[in-house]
Amino acid sequence: MKSFRYALRDTARLIRQSVGISCLTFLTVLVVFFFVGSSFLVALNTRHVISVVEGELVVQAYLQPKANLEAVKKDAAGLPHVTGVKGISSEEALELLKARLGNQSAAVTLLGENPLPASVEVRVDKASSVAGVARELVAMQQVEDVVYAGKVAEKLARLSRFAEVFSLFLLIVASLAGALVLYNTIRVAIYSRKQEIEVMLLVGAMPGFVSLPFMLLGVFWGFCGTLAASVVLGLLYKSLVASVQSTLPFIQLLDTPGLFMKLGGFMIGTGITMSWLCSWFAVERHISDAMKPS
Repeated sequence: MKSFRYALRDTARLIRQSVGISCLTFLTVLVVFFFVGSSFLVALNTRHVISVVEGELVVQAYLQPKANLEAVKKDAAGLPHVTGVKGISSEEALELLKARLGNQSAAVTLLGENPLPASVEVRVDKASSVAGVARELVAMQQVEDVVYAGKVAEKLARLSRFAEVFSLFLLIVASLAGALVLYNTIRVAIYSRKQEIEVMLLVGAMPGFVSLPFMLLGVFWGFCGTLAASVVLGLLYKSLVASVQSTLPFIQLLDTPGLFMKLGGFMIGTGITMSWLCSWFAVERHISDAMKPS
């Protein structure tokens, strides 16, 4: 316990005596995790926008003249990957057609009887499910024809797969780059204390006792830097969401309650862990070098 209290005092001393290095470490952690958090938000929003578009995909199933609309709706709702079903009777279809024709709707009355069939609009959970749902609907006895944007669904499915791979790649690259930059920054901070480490080892200090203040220093700046990065990122993202909603309302960015509480917790936890590991690798290397016989 006394050793830990000494390590805390020594950590505070290192912060006071190395203001320039401390500020550099803090700013490095802030910038690195701002980039990591931004990459994470880009990945989340890319997937969110694609999922919103996928949710708007509709498979239109036209029924035979004497088909039971409610029975087809029930069967369609039980299919896998179906998120919503809407039945449109022939009378409703005629009213929709008149509404679309506007001033030319009087021409519909010349047709005599209503020629439009009843139909069922089926919404699916993702683009890759559209073709399978369409095949299931075609196989139903009371369904006469099925219409859906096949090419659009295929392109959207490919885009969805690409977005998932790209998002994962972006996060991995950002994390690795962040770890590398953070490691080298902490290594510079520890290198400035190389002689102090050597002296402590020469007078008989244990390697764990020597390394603990430097590891605590890395954790401290990891916590402060990621906390600051979370606050800055949250303020900028809130401003971006408000700006997009006012100028481009058709683009729906992710803005769920508690998003930044979870993202901030993730960033702080990752920052502390990464700073601890980077500090440990950096100080262990210097201790190993210092303990080698000259």
